Amino acid sequence: MTPPDYEYLRKLLKDHSGLDLSADKQYLIESRLLPLARKSGLAGLPELVQKMKGGSSSLVAQVVEAMTTNETFFFRDKVPFDHFREKIVPDLLQARATRKSIRIWCAAGSTGQEPYSLAMCLKEMGAVLNGWRVEILATDLSQEVLEKSRSGIYSQFEVQRGLPIQLLVKYFKQIGEVWQINADIRAMVQHRQLNLLHDFSQLGVFDVIFCRNVLIYFDQDTKTNIFGRLGRMIEPDGFLVLGAAETVVGLTEVFKPVSDRRGLYRPGEGRAATAKPIAAAALRFAAATG
Repeated sequence: MTPPDYEYLRKLLKDHSGLDLSADKQYLIESRLLPLARKSGLAGLPELVQKMKGGSSSLVAQVVEAMTTNETFFFRDKVPFDHFREKIVPDLLQARATRKSIRIWCAAGSTGQEPYSLAMCLKEMGAVLNGWRVEILATDLSQEVLEKSRSGIYSQFEVQRGLPIQLLVKYFKQIGEVWQINADIRAMVQHRQLNLLHDFSQLGVFDVIFCRNVLIYFDQDTKTNIFGRLGRMIEPDGFLVLGAAETVVGLTEVFKPVSDRRGLYRPGEGRAATAKPIAAAALRFAAATG
């Protein structure tokens, strides 16, 4: 791959997905895109680039999807799910006792392991949530991974990564060599394709936002911009959960760290004061999704 072709791909990926590749990541592009080129009947990456320059929007979409599909697994990193069980849900049960509703957004839901892990956490809480309305929205740039998430079907390898055996037996059904998460768990999660670079205000306001292991691929200005927009999407007493390698420190005052809770943040003094009313936002979202 020539330097001009690499620069073209770097710019295309940043413009379409926010992915900010450094100059030494040519190997990553080659490993992800050579299989796509072969699958498309092309000789290699130069021909792939030429076809995209010729206006193949479908190929551009496939390239972005191939480069932005990231690894995930059930209860990944464990700590955020401890925060969810020990801090986030107990606090919200008290703060939302009157309205009895909680909205959760997984902003990089990928193939579904994160939102379904949260759904299983909620199921395990049992009667404490009786009479409550809990919404989990999973969004992702990739339509392909969203389809996998909707199906709730995982290989033996995927269910062995991070998923306790008791939860596998309790919430999954084996179908031949694969496992499908039960229908009641699948029904707890809504799916929607979304690019974080674009406007997402139509989703409404959330009590909890999980935005893990995606911002690390963006440059500083893009991160700051997204934090600012996330601040307008979260309740004043809500929670933001980031990945282990991500932080708001030094980037924004829209969120502030929760002491002794790595990766957990709450709205700070810099949060926009113009957050949409939760009821109106939820109604608009319900109307848009049917």
